[in-house]
Amino acid sequence: MATISVVGSGLIGRSWAMVFISGGYNVKIYDNQPGQAAKAITEIRKQLEELEEADMLRGELKAAQQCALLSSHDDLAQALEGAFFVQECVFEQLEVKQNVFRDIEALVREDVILSSSTSCLVPSNIFSKVQNRSRCLVSHPVNPPYYVKLVELIPHPETAAVVMDTTRTLMTKVEQVPVCLRKEVDGFALNRIQAAITAESWRLVQDGIISVRDIDLVMSEGLGMRYAFIGPMETMHLNAPKGLEDYMKRYGEGIRRVLASFGPLPEFSGEGAKSILKEMCELIPNDPQHLSARIQRRDQLLLNLARLKKEK
Repeated sequence: MATISVVGSGLIGRSWAMVFISGGYNVKIYDNQPGQAAKAITEIRKQLEELEEADMLRGELKAAQQCALLSSHDDLAQALEGAFFVQECVFEQLEVKQNVFRDIEALVREDVILSSSTSCLVPSNIFSKVQNRSRCLVSHPVNPPYYVKLVELIPHPETAAVVMDTTRTLMTKVEQVPVCLRKEVDGFALNRIQAAITAESWRLVQDGIISVRDIDLVMSEGLGMRYAFIGPMETMHLNAPKGLEDYMKRYGEGIRRVLASFGPLPEFSGEGAKSILKEMCELIPNDPQHLSARIQRRDQLLLNLARLKKEK
């Protein structure tokens, strides 16, 4: 059975390990803090048992069989031995990631694919200390990856086409939904779209047009209902009798007018942010107990949605 190495045993590292073992891969988890990788396996085992009980375990293997595919390592060379694919999941700090990949490259074969799960750092920066950049790419998951299956694959300018194809095949096999960017761009696709939504939502609240509660309802009970199943391009295509070209003839000028009315980029801090932060914390207090409860609620709803999408 093929082996994948996961470097970093935090939330994202554990999630990637769970995704890969669901596809029957042996997964070796490494953490530079002694004992942390072993603790990660204990946490993964608990999660898999809960998922199995809820009948939401991914893959064809039972929880115990999936757990048997895991091993923990405090030694990087040992963790990388025999792997064909390395998924890095360390801190979101450029220098840390650069140094990790420099160390990894010195320990693996030339044909091993090196993948980073960064959420905002572009491949040309992350892999600047790697000699053979043709086997490097970013695989950006959506949190939490086990329930939200999208993964963005972003190539380095030197990434070989076969590396993108192999990674896409791997992600599809483990039931992720890969999308391939044709070239790197700051923020990738998902975060750029999310940033646009964040900026306009913030402006509308800050300008006194709508409340924090109601702007969230605009998405969760409005746009989000459609976007859970179809994207913005198909939404437009279906919202006019003759498709996308017809839609743009009907509404293109109105869209341009609205876009032209957008204000400057919000600061997201200072005096202008205080009322928004206060309103949000009145809805959901920012103490660990309340936030943890809402995170659990979010994950349960995502699990239910994943079940529904599986049946569609």
